[in-house]
Amino acid sequence: MERSLEERVKEVLKNPRNMGEMEGADSVGTVGNSACGEMLRLWVKYKEHQGKKIIDKATFQSFGCETAIAVASLATELIRGKTAEEALALKPEELSDSLGPLPPMKIHCAELVEGALRSALSPGSASSEPANSAATNESSPNLMTNIQQAGGSGKRVVLLEQPDDKDQPSS
Repeated sequence: MERSLEERVKEVLKNPRNMGEMEGADSVGTVGNSACGEMLRLWVKYKEHQGKKIIDKATFQSFGCETAIAVASLATELIRGKTAEEALALKPEELSDSLGPLPPMKIHCAELVEGALRSALSPGSASSEPANSAATNESSPNLMTNIQQAGGSGKRVVLLEQPDDKDQPSS
């Protein structure tokens, strides 16, 4: 019997990969989707390998749904060892391939991750500046900074804890 998308996403979320900021990243990309309120930031670090500049590591932070977090986690693993050009050639469905086909209402999750990749890896994009430059740090606060700053704007942000599996009602 084939597992549902929800089960596959939960499996990835049990052990998400590469979450969090990366000190000394070579580039950072940020995208947001105003239609659903999601935001994703992706950090990339390169290394030289056989005369090529390849992606050594990528990390992410997401203010979004579980599917977007799962796709970002999978994508950071998928792009490791690729050149920027190879990673940019990946389509949204390739980024989420391990989850299986996404339903139409969840395709935007893979597109959000693709947008963050493009923002971080595209030559000449404003956000592809080194993440440790003063200009990037000042103009690209992390997600927690954005959340904390929202407190004074009349918006209320409530961070929810994830319930343990044992707290979940059985189906």
